[in-house]
Order: sequence, then structure tokens, then C-alpha cells
Amino acid sequence: MVSPEALQPLPRQPEGTPWPTQAWPIGSLPDDADAARFEHLVEHAFSNPDSLGKTHAFIAIKSGQIVFERYGEANHQDDTYPSWSMAKSMTHAFAGIAIEQGAIDLNAAARVPEWQGSNDPRAEITLEQLLRMSSGLRFNEEYEDAGSSDTIEMLFGSGKSDVAEFAARMPLEHAPGTFWSYSSGTTNIICRMLAGALDLDEAGFEAFMREQLFDPIGMTSAVPKFDAAGTFIGSSFCFCTARDFARFGLLYLRGGQWDGAEILPQAWVDHARTPTPIVPPDEPMGYGAHWWLGLAGEGSFSANGYDGQYTVLVPGKDLVFVRHGASEAQKDAVRQWIANVAACFD
Repeated sequence: MVSPEALQPLPRQPEGTPWPTQAWPIGSLPDDADAARFEHLVEHAFSNPDSLGKTHAFIAIKSGQIVFERYGEANHQDDTYPSWSMAKSMTHAFAGIAIEQGAIDLNAAARVPEWQGSNDPRAEITLEQLLRMSSGLRFNEEYEDAGSSDTIEMLFGSGKSDVAEFAARMPLEHAPGTFWSYSSGTTNIICRMLAGALDLDEAGFEAFMREQLFDPIGMTSAVPKFDAAGTFIGSSFCFCTARDFARFGLLYLRGGQWDGAEILPQAWVDHARTPTPIVPPDEPMGYGAHWWLGLAGEGSFSANGYDGQYTVLVPGKDLVFVRHGASEAQKDAVRQWIANVAACFD
């Protein structure tokens, strides 16, 4: 696994630039950006649904300031947008806070009731393996086929009342830590583990989310969703404004620091962006720990949602992009578009 020393340095908030806890500072595209190319790409995104799907919102943050912001005709700055799997990256933050508080151990065997039977090999799975999608559990992460998709069955079918139990009942297909397989079920197991380790019910866990993460960085719009069993559905459901998703991205770009306070340890942010070595070579992006790697060039990391939701961090350029839309069928084109937009800041 790559050492933290090999990771790109994370930029600090520029002196004199206020933190956006209350309001975002507004700037303009830097003089060395390719403004004409940038404007062409943005116009294309909002006017060509056939190639990129529908674009609902796009924000570019450079050096801690919003330098561009646009919304679709039916969308507005105060609208909340679905996170889909961007919530997984938020779950990484909650795990880091719980670890820092001493409530749970990253490398200890996960405390999952369904795995506590005699000689159950799943009992050896660790939180680290769950965060790196290498638990070895079977899970079909399809989205279209309701007949075979474990994701659809978990979120909208027989598993919706207790998403963590549905996922935890899955059998082991590979030895833990030996095989990478992206799984929404994995994240919901983690969410139940965190609540149990912190001894919090639904109301208590939501209060923990707000007190420890959302409120300190000004994410006032956040609306997390819970299942009937009281588990945060961290695989998929936390609604926010585009500006609040950008606040979350800026927190990670700043190494977990926010206006003089440590919300997350720098080491935990580095954990998110340290590559998981067993990701197969045919996967178009790398994977860290509940964050994707490389979407906008070397050193970039991102929170990605299946229907065209992206919070993208580019440390070498001090950039955060937030893009919302409905583009599941065009996801490859949208990812290339994001990479092209980032290249405008070379």
C-alpha cells in the first residue's frame, strides 16, 4: 500500500480567504485558466443532454473560493440534491470520528451479530476491509436488473426495512482482504457498526452526524435518511445543496482542518486517498477507502454517485468540483468531461 509520504500534499486555505462556514467567498476564474475552453465545456454540459445527460448543478471552487456556479433551468442554489453513493464518503468521515473517539478499532474484527456463530469465517472481517470494499462478501452491485441486483433489493425490496441485516446475511465468496468488490451493502454494515459502537439510536446518531461534521463546517442543508431499523443508509441517502457538498469536499481537501479546528485527523484524510492495492486493473478508476481515485488526474480523489453526482478534489490545483445531474447512462462521458474541466486549470 502507498505510504502517506507518497501522496500529493494537500493545500492549506489561503491566508485572508474566509472559511465558508456561513457564506462562500466568491472569486473569479484565475488568469492562467483556459477560460474559453472552460466556458465551452460548461455550456456543453448544460445544453447537451444526449451526450452528458441532464446537468442540474455545477460549482468550481479554486483556492477556497467559488469561481463558477451554474444551475439547470429548473434547479436552484437552495435545492437539495441526492447524494447516492457520495454518502459513502461521508460514512468514511463518521468512521474516522468514531475511531478518533476510541469507540471502534479500524483493524479489529468487526462486531456484526450475524457473523458471531461458531467458526463463521466472516467474523474475521475488519472495519478496514469493509472501508476498502475487500470484505469478501458476495454482493451484486447492479442497478438496472431488479431480479439480480442486491442493491435494488436492499434499498427498495425485501431489505429496505433493515439494510445492514440484509447485507450482513450475504455469504463469504473470497477470503477477507484478498478480493475487491464495490458494495453498497458494505457501507450499511459499517453504519450500523458505528451506531452500535457509539451506543446511539437513530436520533442519537443523527445528532452525532450534525454535531461532529455537518454543523462545524456549515452543512446546514444535510438530510440523512434512515431505515426502519434506525440505521443511516450511508450507502446512498444524504441530501444536500451543491454548496454543502462542496463544503464537505473542501474539508477533505484541507486535510480535515476547518477554520482552526480539526474535524478529521490529516491521517484519516490520507487513509481515504491511499490506494487499495487489490483493485483490478480493468477498473477505470482507482479506489481508496470509500473514496474513488484519479477521476480528474493524478492525485485527485472523489465522492461519486451512480446517477451523475460528483464531488471531486484536485490537490495539486487546489480545486473542488461539484456536479449534479441525471446521467447514469452517460457516466463515462461525464467523467471525461470532469477530467477535461480540470485540465482547464493546468
